[in-house]
Amino acid sequence: MRNGGAQDEQGPSGEERGGGRRRFIRPPRVCQFCAEKAKIIDYKQGEVLKRFVTDQGRIRSRRQTGTCARHQRILARAIKRARHLALIPFAAARTR
Repeated sequence: MRNGGAQDEQGPSGEERGGGRRRFIRPPRVCQFCAEKAKIIDYKQGEVLKRFVTDQGRIRSRRQTGTCARHQRILARAIKRARHLALIPFAAARTR
């Protein structure tokens, strides 16, 4: 207690200490379709579309997949078309 009872404002390495946790900064995601420069997202490519659908059959969000807004809209339309033609299921089969 050298400073009259006041605690040091610096940590052991000399950097300033904050009161909270260090925030995890996720690296920015790049849209897969923009990176590949895909012209179209085809509804007939069932295997590609299945990666963007959850186990329950719901379309995964942009935050999960990393797609840009433009490609997310096109992707959602392609998934809905593929569902309509029964290329991918609407929902998962219920088990009892």
